[in-house]
Amino acid sequence: MCGIVGYVGSKKAIDILLEGLTNLEYRGYDSAGVAVNVDGKVQLYKAEGKLQNLKDVVEKNYAEISKSTIGIGHIRWATHGAPSIINAHPHTCNCGKVAVVHNGIIENFKELREKLEKEGCTFRSQTDTETVAHLVASKFAKTKDLTEAVRLATKEIEGAYALCVIHQDVKDTIVATRRNAPLLVGLGENEYYIASDVPAIIQYTKKAMYLDDNQIVTVTPSSMKLIDIDNNPIQGKIETLPWEPVALSKMGYKHFMLKEIHEQPDVVRNVLSGKLRAMDEPITLKEVTLDKEKLKNLSRIQIVACGTSLHAAMVGKYIIEDFCGISVDVEPSSEYIYRKTITDKNTLVIGVSQSGETADTITAVRQAKAKGSHILIVTNRPDSTMAREADSLVPVYAGIEVSVAATKSYMAQLISFYLLAIYMAEIKGSMDVNELKDLKHELIVLPQKIEKVLAHKEDIQKCARAFSGSKDFIFIARGINYPTALEGALKLKEISYINATGYTAGELKHGPIAMLDETMPVLSILMKGKVYDKILSNSEEAKARNARMIALTDSSDTKLNELFDYIIRIPEISEILSPALAVVPLQLLAYYIAEFLGKDVDQPRNLAKSVTVE
Repeated sequence: MCGIVGYVGSKKAIDILLEGLTNLEYRGYDSAGVAVNVDGKVQLYKAEGKLQNLKDVVEKNYAEISKSTIGIGHIRWATHGAPSIINAHPHTCNCGKVAVVHNGIIENFKELREKLEKEGCTFRSQTDTETVAHLVASKFAKTKDLTEAVRLATKEIEGAYALCVIHQDVKDTIVATRRNAPLLVGLGENEYYIASDVPAIIQYTKKAMYLDDNQIVTVTPSSMKLIDIDNNPIQGKIETLPWEPVALSKMGYKHFMLKEIHEQPDVVRNVLSGKLRAMDEPITLKEVTLDKEKLKNLSRIQIVACGTSLHAAMVGKYIIEDFCGISVDVEPSSEYIYRKTITDKNTLVIGVSQSGETADTITAVRQAKAKGSHILIVTNRPDSTMAREADSLVPVYAGIEVSVAATKSYMAQLISFYLLAIYMAEIKGSMDVNELKDLKHELIVLPQKIEKVLAHKEDIQKCARAFSGSKDFIFIARGINYPTALEGALKLKEISYINATGYTAGELKHGPIAMLDETMPVLSILMKGKVYDKILSNSEEAKARNARMIALTDSSDTKLNELFDYIIRIPEISEILSPALAVVPLQLLAYYIAEFLGKDVDQPRNLAKSVTVE
């Protein structure tokens, strides 16, 4: 959530700031603003709502604003204070010389605010961030050094933050720092960029330095200085960014979400590449350090995640227990961190996050790590905070995912769990060799089956149009596809705002069946296997209550035509691997319903791509 961009160099800062913020829109926000230094004076421009509103404000003053070659920008997702121009970033001190943008939450802002008000500071907003502007200004008044002012200010701040600061009396200088919130510095030719995420700067540079917690960087057009919070100089590590600017293009698709759904066959191929080389060769996971001795001593596995990643983790639980015979617990990170951490050196803790910056999951893995657990991270961002906490790492290589609703990253997480489970089973010797070969073969041909689904979307579109007027929606499944039902419901509610819920089919008659009537759609995930007949029976129970029935199935059974109003058929696949195929039509169903309703598919209301606060 929220996004930061900063620039200092010789180019028009405003153009870079606005373009960078545009490329961060996917993170979710409700207001936007920039601060630039024009003719020796810091000037602020803010707007509520979409970034276009800020662009309209800038356009009216562009001739003057475009003179500046230094500035900071921000898109805000409200935590303290309602979305408004006053609460939008950047924030300033009383004299207006300091400008600050901030991601995160200042936990002790009330105490700091009371102290600063006694010193004569006047607050204009309800935000925690304004406290930082006044605090930095107070320190600068004593030190006359912006870097030192920021350093001293952060010593008093509690909580999570990524900060970017300018001062009108300190020419061509940006000071930035972070704690438990991502921030990086992009390096150019006599210019530097600050950003909270790679897409903001990838079109300008592929060289970057990631800040670690409590590091402070000072950049001018000709220099970069890095220190720790105790003022010790640090040598930063310059890295090459793995992303390409083309990832930010829709490539002819109407929405990023549709493009990313269609990228999933190649995503599966990318995840498998170099890891599954042949059916008779073991899986290779180079960054996983679990050997036979460590696996033998494991008493259990805990998986922590949030949102869509939590659903991938639930599938992971099913297959790891099935393949390896190790007990697995799955828990939302937001719950895990607020109870006693019961884990030890014989527990493997797996953290799952698309961004690798999910605050609750970071806290969870750190708590487990403090207890001596081996930490394995599954993430799309090997450059992230969570990846740096890992003892073992499974990078999923889904590429930049712009749409807030996760699709291809979920697919990549699923495939990564299959690879991890097979890897562990091969080390433990807990699966039959021929069974492993069959599973590997199915993984290899999975992209072709996904392509078949994507090439024949007509039934999904017809179903979406028929049910786009629904107020509620129920998804049911059993066994390994219960998480698929949850994910299908989540996708629908995220982007269409329809009240969708996933249930285990056997629980339908334990309460939810009371909701069923002729207005309620029920989508049954009927994959051939050991629970097929059971869920068929549950579907008949729903039909008897006049529910409108939809089937998602790999069965060619013609008897389904009598029970279901709509049938979405997919290629035949083994039950154990079916979640990776069954989710694709559910993603498309959610997409087309939202499109028919005219919703903002890529940027649904109230949601953020990366939730970097607890």
